[in-house]
Amino acid sequence: MAERFVLVLVLVIGGSPVNANAETFGKNYYMTWGSDHVAFFDRNREAQLSMDLSSGAGFGSRFRYGSGFFGMKIKHPGRDSAGVVTAFYTASDDGEMHDEMDFEFLGNREGKPITLQTNVFVNGVGSREQRIYLWFDPTASFHLYRILWNPHQIVFYVDEIPIRVFKNKTVSNGAAYPVQPMQVQASLWNGDSWATDGGQTKTNWSYAPFEARFRGFGINGCRTDNTSNCGSLDYWWNSPKHWQLDANEQAQYEAVRKKYMMYDYCKDRTKYPTPPPECP
Repeated sequence: MAERFVLVLVLVIGGSPVNANAETFGKNYYMTWGSDHVAFFDRNREAQLSMDLSSGAGFGSRFRYGSGFFGMKIKHPGRDSAGVVTAFYTASDDGEMHDEMDFEFLGNREGKPITLQTNVFVNGVGSREQRIYLWFDPTASFHLYRILWNPHQIVFYVDEIPIRVFKNKTVSNGAAYPVQPMQVQASLWNGDSWATDGGQTKTNWSYAPFEARFRGFGINGCRTDNTSNCGSLDYWWNSPKHWQLDANEQAQYEAVRKKYMMYDYCKDRTKYPTPPPECP
């Protein structure tokens, strides 16, 4: 097992982060599909999605948000999970022109590493994949996955460690950046056409049902039904502290990229002979 990162993080920011662990599922979320493939535990503070040949399942937030620091504790399906995709993401509802920010866990044969893929869509255009191997077994216990989204940057975190930064370069070079209100979502679904070894390794249904668990249903976000000024500094995740990584986060970010990154679209010269404008 690769070495673990250890980090103690203290937030001292205007406003109070929501205690996500204390929130029950129904306060902020509802089932969007596969409602017969969900079970609840710990007085509705934990949800288990299951997938078999008949269906997977998914849930979404009751409101849409224009900025925020969205998180979820997730335990990926164990055993042989090739072809299985466990996802935590945000997405707008504008069809082909949608914005989206994704965590996608790509399952694998038992004993082989599970890949964590992140992606960003703007106005329906994605293909901004980055993939890493994790420094722990995501099937053994819950880990925290969070997405910071403010007018300056998007940062993907794993257990408080930044693994990806997507800067807002709209002003400096015209690069596209997500601005549409988005719903927070999670799902468990069959992606064996692409998820494992490019779709060559298929789902082994003898291991079904596959089960993923989710905790931490509080949401730190600017609800767009209440206000349109979601870039306001009144929200702690929009404060100058969150406009860029601090020195400690930057060092952790660079270490992740050096040790665990297996694919970065910004460096794929076959796909992009000229790097996209948002790339460093």
